[in-house]
Amino acid sequence: MNVELTPRHLQLRDLLFRRWKTAGLKAGDKIESQNEITKFCDFSLITVIKTLKDLEAEGVIRRQVGRGSFLEKAPWAEAHHRVGFFYNRNIVGGGIFNNEFYTRLVIALERGIVSDGHEFVMGSFTHEKMPVTFWDRLDMVVLAGITDETDISSLGQTTSQISVLDATLDLPGVHSYGLDYGPAFKEMFDRLGNRPNRVLYLDTVHLSLEQATRLKKFKAACAASEAVQILRVTEVNQEDPTADIAPLEATIAEFQPDLICGYMHHRWHARLAEALSKPVRIYPYGLDSHRPGFVVESGAWLKTVLPTIYQNLDDRPGAGGVHTFPAHFVY
Repeated sequence: MNVELTPRHLQLRDLLFRRWKTAGLKAGDKIESQNEITKFCDFSLITVIKTLKDLEAEGVIRRQVGRGSFLEKAPWAEAHHRVGFFYNRNIVGGGIFNNEFYTRLVIALERGIVSDGHEFVMGSFTHEKMPVTFWDRLDMVVLAGITDETDISSLGQTTSQISVLDATLDLPGVHSYGLDYGPAFKEMFDRLGNRPNRVLYLDTVHLSLEQATRLKKFKAACAASEAVQILRVTEVNQEDPTADIAPLEATIAEFQPDLICGYMHHRWHARLAEALSKPVRIYPYGLDSHRPGFVVESGAWLKTVLPTIYQNLDDRPGAGGVHTFPAHFVY
């Protein structure tokens, strides 16, 4: 049945849908009474009654005398989902497709979502601003590139389910999917056996809980090594291929490491080798990489992520959670 709605009725209708969607209401769930609705919004009782009657006429709600009103169908809940992937432009220097890690991540994510029969949308945000209004049009949003500099205060304003990759956020309803590099670090030092080494760890300038945790775990694995390892830590901006790496080259020339580990841009490898007077093993972080380093297989990772995301969409009032996936060491 077609119902003509005034702007005020449309505003209230949108508010109710946002509220019910955020609460995760499904067909058969009880909704607020008309008097309860007037308490949390600034619409008159007459507007509320008219809007509820229209929703009943459309078959969206069902009202029963003496029992209350119930959701008959959830227009926003479809078997076909719209899933958005949004990356931080402040972090991904030079654009997402000039970044090996994010390019592989996007390809794997899109392949998984589309093969599951859903729609894939891609966009971006910055440290200062997130497109939360647009996110309301999606069922779920997957975010990447969040650091300590990112303003996450607006995340609670969207009705879309929020998931973050390679970051941990302690926010209601937000699910974080992190990577555990501890096993990969231990495997590397186990392979080194009783040989002492001069180890240079490249730590990123983009501070986050993940960055700090990885450095802590690397130091712990280094300290637990069978042989005494001489460790030095220096900071780099691996997301900017144009960054001046002369200070890094000077550190390498002075320290003369046996191993270089951590965050680095793939274009640096040749220049790093030039700064060395001896052969060196380079072990960077990588996604789907066959080169030596600390590697995560994107397909295997997302096979654990996507089913959980879909399940969480069916249980939106959930408290959120932190999920981890182990990296492995490629020798």
